[in-house]
Amino acid sequence: MFTIQTLNNISRNGIERLPDKLYKVANEVAAPDAILVRSADMHALALAPSVKAIARAGAGTNNIPVAALSARGIPVFNAPGANANAVKELVVAGMLLAARNLPAALSFVHELPAGEDLHAKVEAEKKRFVGSELAGKTLGVVGLGAIGVKVANAAHALGMRVTGFDPHMTIDGAWQLSSDVARAGSLNELFAAADYLTFHVPLNDKTRGVFGEKALELVRPGVVVLNFSREGIVDAQALRRGLAEKRIGRYVCDFPDADLQGDARVIALPHLGASTAEAEENCAYMVVDQLRDFLEHGNVRHSVNFPETRMARGGSARICVANSNRPNMIGQLSHVLGEAGVNIAQMHNASRGDLAYSLIDVDSPVPSALVSSIAAIDGILSVRVIED
Repeated sequence: MFTIQTLNNISRNGIERLPDKLYKVANEVAAPDAILVRSADMHALALAPSVKAIARAGAGTNNIPVAALSARGIPVFNAPGANANAVKELVVAGMLLAARNLPAALSFVHELPAGEDLHAKVEAEKKRFVGSELAGKTLGVVGLGAIGVKVANAAHALGMRVTGFDPHMTIDGAWQLSSDVARAGSLNELFAAADYLTFHVPLNDKTRGVFGEKALELVRPGVVVLNFSREGIVDAQALRRGLAEKRIGRYVCDFPDADLQGDARVIALPHLGASTAEAEENCAYMVVDQLRDFLEHGNVRHSVNFPETRMARGGSARICVANSNRPNMIGQLSHVLGEAGVNIAQMHNASRGDLAYSLIDVDSPVPSALVSSIAAIDGILSVRVIED
């Protein structure tokens, strides 16, 4: 029986993928085997020694202390791409809101007093809200991951010229991207060419403020900047200067800023990116399935800190080992198993940066003394045995 603690409301349909005979799910758990989380801040949370995995029902993991968990050999799972369609649709909506002056137009109609002359007032004032069409405009997409690719393809389908930039684009992403989407050679090239700019990258030291003062000098006057990624991607000082100097025509984002509240050129939404019933279910399905595969079989899929490691079960028991990525770790593991007289039926090892993970299927039961011997190897972060 595995015990799962939930820190947020997780889709009931997702939770139901955890069979009652094998899993107990609750909000308050003294010694959970794993934690399911959405937006709850875990940085100050004291984790019980029993925790073996964290599963984030979403893509970003800024609310999770990934480095500290890595040091304990705990994988952090997420759901990349599960909410991509929801975000894509919101980005397209953001472009339309900006292009057609829809927020101001909606506000105008909402505030009109009821009366027989309503139609006349609308006809007299509608010229105030004349906008532009997206077709024929150039969209620059920074980041061509699951969301960026969908945004680029959708914009192309709307008749926009689309240019993307992502030096770390995956093969899967390249296959999914329309061949009509141009690839910029640099961020500077993309900034200079775009009528609309949208960002779809994680927030880290390399991407923080990626749209800053330098970008502001390159963009076309009146560029529309869309940020449905993370607030820190767009530098606050550069944004204010760009709006004041009319270098930025509109700023559309999912992160309201008190300093920009009331600015008609800013369209701020209340963090709605993944707020659809479909996206919440997709994220829950994905991470619950990953969590089950890890807890029941030791396989690692879509972890943000440990490498993809999967192997069909073989033998009578499976030993799962997380360790620092150092030379001769496999040799030491094999030696300890050999000294204990335990035969390796099959083995798979993978590494990612400073971390490595191994699945070792053996032909006999694993005594607790062997687990202690493996854990005593310098560089071992965690050891777990899964019996058939």
